[in-house]
Amino acid sequence: MLTGAGIGGEYSAVNSTIQEMIPARYRGRTDLAINGTFWIGAALGAGGSLIVLDPSRFAPDAGWRLAFLIGSTLGLIIFFLRSWIPESPRWLVIHGREVEGEKILDEIESRFRLHGASLSDASTLTPMRLRPRAYTPLKQVIQTLFITYRVRTFLGLTLMSAQAFFYNAIFFTYALVLTNFYDVPSYQVGWYILPFALGNVLGPLLLGPLFDSIGRKPMIAFTYTASGLLLAGSGWLFAHHLLNAEEQTFIWTVVFFFASSAAGAAYLTASEIFPVEIRALAIAFFYAAGTAVGGVGAPFLFGTLIETGSRASVFGGYLLGSGLMVVAAMVAMIWGVAAERKPLETVALPLSSTQD
Repeated sequence: MLTGAGIGGEYSAVNSTIQEMIPARYRGRTDLAINGTFWIGAALGAGGSLIVLDPSRFAPDAGWRLAFLIGSTLGLIIFFLRSWIPESPRWLVIHGREVEGEKILDEIESRFRLHGASLSDASTLTPMRLRPRAYTPLKQVIQTLFITYRVRTFLGLTLMSAQAFFYNAIFFTYALVLTNFYDVPSYQVGWYILPFALGNVLGPLLLGPLFDSIGRKPMIAFTYTASGLLLAGSGWLFAHHLLNAEEQTFIWTVVFFFASSAAGAAYLTASEIFPVEIRALAIAFFYAAGTAVGGVGAPFLFGTLIETGSRASVFGGYLLGSGLMVVAAMVAMIWGVAAERKPLETVALPLSSTQD
């Protein structure tokens, strides 16, 4: 529970910060790239496991504890890094602290000017009047999510649930597939996670700029569809005994080159299509819903399928994950929001805005 609260809270905080601090024309690529660094951590964990889970180096009852310690150490580092990140000027203004917000903006702009950057003229922007508030009532939160923006909520739930099921179905059972079907020793699994992590990092870095240039809707639909169809194809090869462990890893690396961008796009969507007052809460809500579907349901289902020892049964699970991704792609094309290169306030008007 504590780990889930920490990760869920960090997803909310990080994605809110990206949306509210990054220029609109770079918002998509930045969000995807930063979310993709999850897999740098996965690579570090995999590399560490090769050492601490090796029975010739550490006793088994100590090795797994040392592996957990790697994550704890990184968490402590983040705790201190947090103190260096400024508060969102948007949040400060809405809470009546506009002087602090202006100071932070001036500091950011002065740093850019020192590096020779030319800032666009803000006088062309339409002024907005806000009524400061200390908090947003829960009733207004519910009304915003499930009445005012009910279609966007459906979109966010669909994207988040599909990618969570897809990701957790594969990643949480990756080691089981390697050890049960390919006879890979458990302490060697880290070698197979390293290329898998590489594909997950490169996908957002290379495809991310297209989310800002081509647009959100077509790129979300493309990455979700490509991920789903590639998984279905690789599952067919797996079911028919046409792959060895190295070939399976290579194909999954390609699959998740696209799937990593799709997953990042789910967080990007959830964090930029709702008003600033409930942005972090919306991310947390979708993260929790996706985790309930993917983090609980998918590993349980696939663990059961793998226990059967039947490749055909596991393939059926892959087809389910593939179908969910394709359905999510269609939902994105129909109800997606073209938020690329637009100020957040034009994507979703702040709840504190007023005409008075």
